[in-house]
Amino acid sequence: MIAGAGAAHTGGPARVRPPAVAGTFYPGSPDSLRSAVRSAFADAVVPAADAPVPKGLVVPHAGYVYSGAIAASAYARIIPARSTIRRVVLLGPSHRVYVRGLAVPGVDAFRTPLGIVPIDADARDVVVELPGVCVDDRGHADEHSLEVQLPFLQSVLDEFVLLPFSVGDATVDEVTAVLDACWGGPETLVVISTDLSHYHRHDEAARLDGRTAAAIAACRPDGIGDTDACGAYPLRGLLQVASERGLSVEQLDLRSSGDTAGDRHRVVGYGAFAVS
Repeated sequence: MIAGAGAAHTGGPARVRPPAVAGTFYPGSPDSLRSAVRSAFADAVVPAADAPVPKGLVVPHAGYVYSGAIAASAYARIIPARSTIRRVVLLGPSHRVYVRGLAVPGVDAFRTPLGIVPIDADARDVVVELPGVCVDDRGHADEHSLEVQLPFLQSVLDEFVLLPFSVGDATVDEVTAVLDACWGGPETLVVISTDLSHYHRHDEAARLDGRTAAAIAACRPDGIGDTDACGAYPLRGLLQVASERGLSVEQLDLRSSGDTAGDRHRVVGYGAFAVS
């Protein structure tokens, strides 16, 4: 098990993954991006003053105009721990490249318009020994599900290292083994990036997403079908670990693109949840 935040790259020229969706999923200039993040928090659900800092978050990953406020409803919960959280374990679905299992990047850092986020190289060295885990930059090069989370994390946390996984056809056991190895203590935050239902009418999406949200809140990985959430594989793994560790899941926000910036004829669902 990896006990604490690990080291970043320490020698030689750093290999950095550049932003792939800056200017499309979120603004490409630092000032405009900061403004977009502030707007997302302004439209988010405000946490209670005594709300616990979660160990894990479930957040959406669409363009900020669509799902930014829902994501901010989750990220607002970790602001009190901005100096405590020093490592983020981030899992999201691979949309563009087939991945068997879970892929970690071989680069030393990810970059966004807000700066550099170093990769936790020590933790990477440990997880690549686990079943189903490989080093493969192809699953990360153009993947938005991970990238769109970084400006939020850069805005609410102080310095942190990142261990990102592009998740494909992974078993629950493979995901839970990774999470158990990286669980750590209060210095480690687990983030699962997933949207919910895709391309239904607004009323049908609300019904489907309500059912999925109930399964998430009940910590029931068997209640999450492959078409219920695009990040179903990592989501089921987190719910399994939460159940085994006696943790609870709280629904923070549940909306769709039809509630934010899209029409109501063909919507994508978004949910925010905290695991404590």
